[in-house]
Parts: sequence; C-alpha cells; structure tokens
Amino acid sequence: MLLEFGRCAAVTIKRARLIYNPTSGREEIKKRLPDILQRLERGGIETSCHATSSEGDATIAAAEAADRGFDMIIAAGGDGTLYEVINGLAEKDVRPPIGILPLGTTNDFARALGIPKHWEYACDLIIQQYSRPIDLGRANQRYFINIAGGGSLTELTYEVPSKLKTMIGQLAYYMKGLEKMTRLRPTELRLRAKEIGEIHEEIMLFLICNSNSVGGFEKLAPEARLDDGLFDVVVLKRCNLGEFIRLATLALRGEHLNDPHVVHFRTSELVVTTPDYVQLNLDGEYGGTLPCTFTALPSHLNIFVDEAGNSTYK
Repeated sequence: MLLEFGRCAAVTIKRARLIYNPTSGREEIKKRLPDILQRLERGGIETSCHATSSEGDATIAAAEAADRGFDMIIAAGGDGTLYEVINGLAEKDVRPPIGILPLGTTNDFARALGIPKHWEYACDLIIQQYSRPIDLGRANQRYFINIAGGGSLTELTYEVPSKLKTMIGQLAYYMKGLEKMTRLRPTELRLRAKEIGEIHEEIMLFLICNSNSVGGFEKLAPEARLDDGLFDVVVLKRCNLGEFIRLATLALRGEHLNDPHVVHFRTSELVVTTPDYVQLNLDGEYGGTLPCTFTALPSHLNIFVDEAGNSTYK
C-alpha cells in the first residue's frame, strides 16, 4: 500500500541530491522525474537534481554533494549509476546515506536489498529514512558495491551499447552473451587469499560477490551477505561450451558450487594476478585490468532499506 504524505509543519526537512542517468533502463526517469520530486517533497525531502551527461559525471556529482553537506544522495538509474555514486563517496570522511531508485536494466544491487522497482514504492522507502550499513569493496583505487569479476564473459555488461539496452532492455545482455559464448577462452590466473593459500588455474571467469544477486542470477552466491565483511568468491575453471551451459543451468538453481569445475571460498582480501591481459568488471562497468588487490571495507556506506524487511524488488 502506497504511503500518502501531506504537508506538515512538524516535518523535519532534509536536503537530498538526486543524481540520475537520463538514459537508464528505457528512459523512464525522464517521464517520472516531476512526480518523483513532488512525492519526495511531500515526504519532507527537499530535492535538487543532477542529470549525468558523460562517464564519470555521477562520481563528481556525488563527491560535490557530500562536500556541500547534503543529508542524503539518491541514485536514480541502474547499477552503473550507483557504481559511479559510491565511487564519489567512498573516500569521503562524511558519507551521507544513499537512496536508490532502481530504474536501470538489471538493478542487481536493488534486487539484493529488496528495494522496490516501482518508483512510488522506492520513494516511500527513502522517505522513511531507515538505513542499513553495507560493506563496500575496493579494487586497487576503485570501489564496487555488488560484484567484481574478470574473464571474457564478464566483459559483456559494458560492451552492450546503451541505445540497445534502452530499446530492448535485458534481452540486449542475452544477445551479447550468446555472441561471446562461441569465443570463450580460458585465462591463466593466480589467486591468493589467506583462507585458501594460492590457486593457479586456467579459468573461464572469476566473480567476487558482495551480494547474492549477480547478472540477474539470484543464487550465484546464495549465502553472500552485504554486511559480513567478507566476499564470496566464485571461480569457474577451464571447461568446454557444453559444460559451461550445464553449469549456467545449475547456477539458476544455486546448485553449482559443489561442481568440480567451480571453486568457492570467502575472504576479506584477495590478490589476483595473470601473465595475460585481463579486464576487470566492477558493478557492470569497466574497472581497469589485472593485477588487482580486492579488499572488503565493512559497513562503509549506509543505504535506505525497508525497516521491516517487507520491501521487495518487483
């Protein structure tokens, strides 16, 4: 049931900076922005806006909003917008809480936290202002909130043209995935963590998960937690196309972790090196190349969520 907010003199007004990507999802934010601002205003949140115009723009806008003393920052868009916002806040001494309006194509992080996809419900959740501390991941000098990974298949998320995502949504990722599957090649990697020592393998991909929701798969790291100070690491060893498809089917049901082609462990720090050229994927965005040290930062940011835990991504 939607909340109804009337004007009330007793309401303490909070200042929010809404950073939005006008091209996210199917450009829904362009149609909904006046309604979103009105709803937030009625809930006691005075909101100003910043529309992103280029790569990295949301990072600069979030850093400036923190410096200007805004009470909260609202990221409206997909996982890429949220990734840029958290990179603008991660190194600040004072980090305002983050509200999320999940208006992108996949919204993995919002799905993991149960933040509703419908803009009205998501606004009401922000208005309630109940926040939860969330771990952050550092990858060399960059930060991620949901997932880091490497291997040829992880590159597809930032290779899909934004116009294609706007036109056909998540189907664009599936199309790109099918195209890349025929060209999957293993990569030689060394992974070092105190929990496992060293792994030296030819791998198809590795994923460093902060939550259970990755690329639309809700059971890829079924026991991952956003507030335990640990990453769930999933490594797929060398396999052929048929084995890869079989493992993807198992991953849909969360039954892949015991397969001999899969290595799974938890750690707070991981060092990954390779003699090859391997690009990194951080929350669906290009994140540089290996080598890289991944470090978990416990309870580093606060995110607005449903206090009763009843809110669901729909």
